[in-house]
Amino acid sequence: MALQRHLQGVIAASMVLASAFVVQAADPFTLTSTTFKDGQMMPRKVANSGANFASPNCVGENVSPQLSWTGVPEGTKSFALLMEDPEGRGGAGVHHWVAYGIPASVSSFAEGEVSKPSDKYVGGKSTLGVANYFGPCTPPGAPHHYTFIIVATDLDPKELPPGLTREELLAKIVPGAPTPSHAKGTAGLVGLFVKPQ
Repeated sequence: MALQRHLQGVIAASMVLASAFVVQAADPFTLTSTTFKDGQMMPRKVANSGANFASPNCVGENVSPQLSWTGVPEGTKSFALLMEDPEGRGGAGVHHWVAYGIPASVSSFAEGEVSKPSDKYVGGKSTLGVANYFGPCTPPGAPHHYTFIIVATDLDPKELPPGLTREELLAKIVPGAPTPSHAKGTAGLVGLFVKPQ
């Protein structure tokens, strides 16, 4: 039930962002990865490492996946990227990565590029208080659905301060009436992961 509520929240937030604009790009706004296919298992290397976070479920190298986006909506000045695990913390959800201020000139991140701070993005604050990519530490059992969401915005890349949580960031992008939304479009990608047996 908690998972269903969290998934509904993620979907609702995406729908709010999506309904607040009209996409004017010739091609659909799309997020892809060469590290994994949408809806498929991610490789072990993307999981967090035990050296980085003390948990027996951190079995990888914390190598962030390659990410690319195309069909950027007209009027985009910057992007925000979120990585969420709706099944994390027993269904309460975990926000693994919050990044924004990505200039409109950037259209991809190489594998491992966002596992550390970079001048290509402003680090927010994940559930665990980390500003860069924090890979899965999924317990054995059913795979978790790691959802990557990119938001095209009309915000200047340097407009927002570092350290914003997911909720604070979304409130800046979609402040609510009468202030217009800064979202120009959204796209998503889901990768699965579970601790190998």
